[in-house]
Amino acid sequence: MFFRLRLILAILMAKAIIWLVRFAGRGKGSSLPGMVSLKICPGILAHLAGQVRRGVVMVTGTNGKTTTNNMIARAVREAGYRVVVNTEGANLITGVTTAFLKAASPVGRVDCDYALLEVDEASFPRISQQVCPRVVVVTNFFRDQLDRYGELDKTISLIEDALAGLPGTRLVLNADDPLVARLGAITGREVTFYGLGEHSGVSSHSTAAREGRFCPGCGRELEYAYYHYSQLGSYRCPGCGFSRPAAGVEGSHAFSSGGTTGCLLAYPGGSRELVIPVPGLYNLYNGLAAFTAALTLGLDPDRIIHALGGYTPATGRMERYRYRGRPVLLNLVKNPTGFNEGLHTLLTLPGPVDVLIAINDNAADGRDISWLWDVDFEMLGEQHHRVNQVFCTGQRGAEMAVRLKYAGFPLAKIHVQEKMHRAVRDVLAGNGSIAYLLTTYTALWPVERILRSCARRDGLENLPSVS
Repeated sequence: MFFRLRLILAILMAKAIIWLVRFAGRGKGSSLPGMVSLKICPGILAHLAGQVRRGVVMVTGTNGKTTTNNMIARAVREAGYRVVVNTEGANLITGVTTAFLKAASPVGRVDCDYALLEVDEASFPRISQQVCPRVVVVTNFFRDQLDRYGELDKTISLIEDALAGLPGTRLVLNADDPLVARLGAITGREVTFYGLGEHSGVSSHSTAAREGRFCPGCGRELEYAYYHYSQLGSYRCPGCGFSRPAAGVEGSHAFSSGGTTGCLLAYPGGSRELVIPVPGLYNLYNGLAAFTAALTLGLDPDRIIHALGGYTPATGRMERYRYRGRPVLLNLVKNPTGFNEGLHTLLTLPGPVDVLIAINDNAADGRDISWLWDVDFEMLGEQHHRVNQVFCTGQRGAEMAVRLKYAGFPLAKIHVQEKMHRAVRDVLAGNGSIAYLLTTYTALWPVERILRSCARRDGLENLPSVS
């Protein structure tokens, strides 16, 4: 009885906070309700998650969690199921709890077939213990916010140990990342691998910082037949024989066109063309992960393909806007690998491009911004003719400008603007063919609010072709 009273009080308090936050225009209240409810009733997440009828899917890894999770959610919804999902990427235990609270009745009932949860790597052990996932999707492992996560080995070990305590969980793993693929062997769980085969865009070498240079089993340097980006590719260890596993779901003949990315998709029992309405090879990996997870849940392949083809990006995940007839892209960047892929996408856009880079160093971004020196801004220096101008803003906008200077980017094209609203309006007023805005996490929301005040969300049909 005492638990029931605490449960109802926690839910009522959380729903009041959600309403107040929305009424005040401060967003959707993605973490505070969960924080308060967990203080009042510590067992609330396990209680609410225990009511999910068909199972919980957890998506974790360094990059692509929000996009992959929302793609899975779209496919599951279109198949006619009721879902709980933390759509906006609030992926700590407070945000996950809030997602359930929004779906709960005042007395703690949750009417839900699936819960689809993006989960922060460091929070994975605690959350997985409470929600007991049916499926866990792991996207990739890259170095990210060393001052918060520590070395990457520590993060991987946390997830390994947590998976060891989930005997009934099935894994969906990225075959092309040796750090992820190894989880299949060391956990002994049932696994479906997804990956991307060789295509015209692969490279014989990787210039990016590679977390998986050495074999995670024996420590010998891995040999690669080709790279997609960073450590993702076709690898084998000359020492212990560890190698890229065969992918049950594999893409081939990858392509980008008109703001879309796609490939030919082979899976058990058939093949289809997969096309997703967001540019970038890294987004194709998100689509492959989502397709594999949905297939693991037993969804019809044709329905999954259709759902992914209509996917709408979440805030800052290659989100499209239009300002006075000109396309605008908003993209979140938070570590060297993600930033590099964002820059690669920039250089495929029809130029010249007006660019904004907003760098903050709040706790959620990582206090240490030395990671900017691991980003390959030299590619912008080498192809600066494709960039009209770059506006640097945010708490560390000046340091960003210094990084561009040392990358060989022309000083005349670099502008430091301390006031973020001015920087956004300046990049929108540029005369390039497209405006491309790259922001760290806490800079994303103010930039997005400014953008919404003067531009409109755009549809895929208005995005220029990507070469």
